[in-house]
Amino acid sequence: MAPRNFWKGYLKLSLVTCPVAMTPATSEAEKVRFHSINRKTGNRVRNQYVDADTGKPVPDEDQVKGYPTGEDSFIVMEEDELDAVALESTHTIDIETFVPRDSIGWIWQDKPYYVTPDDKVGEEAFSVIRDAMQSTDMVGISRVVLFRRERAVMLEPCGKGILAWTLRYGDEVRDAKDYFADIDRDKPDQKLMRLVGKLIEERTKDWDPSMVEDPVQDKLLEIIEAKKKKKPAKAKKGSAKAEPQETPSNVVSIMDALKKSVESEKGKRKATP
Repeated sequence: MAPRNFWKGYLKLSLVTCPVAMTPATSEAEKVRFHSINRKTGNRVRNQYVDADTGKPVPDEDQVKGYPTGEDSFIVMEEDELDAVALESTHTIDIETFVPRDSIGWIWQDKPYYVTPDDKVGEEAFSVIRDAMQSTDMVGISRVVLFRRERAVMLEPCGKGILAWTLRYGDEVRDAKDYFADIDRDKPDQKLMRLVGKLIEERTKDWDPSMVEDPVQDKLLEIIEAKKKKKPAKAKKGSAKAEPQETPSNVVSIMDALKKSVESEKGKRKATP
């Protein structure tokens, strides 16, 4: 079953407008999650907001947002005041700018959302915007309010739909030059480059989602299932805890290490049916 839409509004390009819905493209619902419980009673431990000075619990109706203006000094913001900041981007994704797809580095991309037409009438306008971006290899830049914060978003074609990436704020991305400035710019030895190239060639495969499976998650589920049955978890063959590898004390030349690596990869390929 497809997840429910969490945002509905309009996709707009100049005078072309169509109703759309947006759904998170990723999910952590299947992840193993734990609750805090009282070991003695087996009951769940409940979190409470308490007054920093009195230590007494604060009822939900008395919890308000405050903007800090100094130490222990705040400006209180009521819910209706926050709702009154009615930006157009609360309900409309207005594409004002297009940029080449390859001009936005991956580091700016934050979270992905699927954007789909919300009725049949607007489907044609949606398809025209999507296909026009596809044919020109462009992406749209717009803004939308999510969780009470206006976010810049990048819109790109994705099959029959559109993928909207929220973009990180400018002050969230650090300049790589500050970290890479001291790295030697001299080019590596070409012989070493060729050997690494062979290793890359030997290890090249088509992308498969199984490459990013979580073995820790699987092991946790195995332990949980065993505890349900009140039986000790049995380790799978080959799943025993790996012994820490000793760090070689002798210095091996990079050339020798790469040659051995290439030969090892060739051996693995031959052994694979």
